[in-house]
Amino acid sequence: MKANEKRHSENSQSNLLIKIIIRVFLIFIFLGLLLFLTAGSLQYLKGWIYILVLFVSALFVIIYFYKKDPNFIGNRLLKRREKEKKHKSIQNIFSIVLLIGLLIPGFDFRFNWSNVPMPLVILSDTFVFLGYLFIARVMEENRYASAIIEINKEQKVIETGPYKVIRHPMYTGGMIFILFTPLALGSYWALIPFFIGSILPIVLRIINEEKLLIANLPGYSAYCQKTKYRLIPFIW
Repeated sequence: MKANEKRHSENSQSNLLIKIIIRVFLIFIFLGLLLFLTAGSLQYLKGWIYILVLFVSALFVIIYFYKKDPNFIGNRLLKRREKEKKHKSIQNIFSIVLLIGLLIPGFDFRFNWSNVPMPLVILSDTFVFLGYLFIARVMEENRYASAIIEINKEQKVIETGPYKVIRHPMYTGGMIFILFTPLALGSYWALIPFFIGSILPIVLRIINEEKLLIANLPGYSAYCQKTKYRLIPFIW
């Protein structure tokens, strides 16, 4: 019986790994198509650097968490759709605006709209990388972190690590990651949709999420009194 259970567990983990690999592969294929089709050239160096930075970051995080907790990283990658209508609306707005934002850098490269110096591009790629790693650090501290707004039965309030300073550090990391993406791709014009598509949806998402957490997660209201700032220390 135990041998069958072990075999079943190994098969489940293998299937999960295959799903994760397929999902990541499709994401990078989609990103590459967006960037290089709009650029009209494979000589879009800033696009290649950005994809490499993302690939290295994603590979590191996926391997690390898959070894420690494969189910967790599986949920982070495979569970992406919100359940409630208003949360879906915010997610859809966020996705559409950022998709438009990702179309601009390629056209920017093709028609030479911006002249972002390479040192600024490299600096921005560094912040993209650090933002991604900060998200991973938050995930390490809070295994209840999810790509969608939800509360698990076993969930508890996390007050350690980055959560000592701000209540939603994952969104802070995501904001760093997103806002430096246009410059990493060599486009000033893409800053506009990326700013609109990140700040407003993140603020709305935090407000909705906190209502849910205060109403359903014991101790969260007291945590809010203790940790004053939601997203950026000393600001909000």
